[in-house]
Amino acid sequence: MSMIGEYARVTPAELARAIGDPEWALKLVVGWMEAEAGQPVEPARARCLDVDKAWDALGFLLRRAALPVDVVHGEQSVPDAEDWGYGPPRYLTPEQVHTAAGALAEISAADLTEGVGPEDLAEAAVYPTLVWERGASLDYVADYYELLRAFFRAAAAEGDAVLMWLG
Repeated sequence: MSMIGEYARVTPAELARAIGDPEWALKLVVGWMEAEAGQPVEPARARCLDVDKAWDALGFLLRRAALPVDVVHGEQSVPDAEDWGYGPPRYLTPEQVHTAAGALAEISAADLTEGVGPEDLAEAAVYPTLVWERGASLDYVADYYELLRAFFRAAAAEGDAVLMWLG
């Protein structure tokens, strides 16, 4: 089984309820994921996003770019949350989402991956290491990065918070 980076946009009211009742939040998010599964959803309308196995490479590259907000692992833990796959969910507040979206808007996919090759990801033991050891292209990561940028841009425009976890 692989670890997949997962995201869900939530309103400030939904975030407040999720913090107090993470079980409710999981049911809410699973419902959204099921509703959006297999259907093309515009990034501006999507409540959920998965970045497949690109999450760790995105984290590596965004740390290298000195992004001011951790958009891969979040900044805060959801208190008392159970495991949502490979650990409990974390989140970003609407203010942190706004900061992240602004910073992501300034970094193109080409800028993000400039000067980095699969050998760098393999050396840093970025998940899934075997893919990078085989010399896989960073285009895969760049494509998910563009989806992540659009997702955060839409979340910031709506004043949403974001939950994230590894599923």
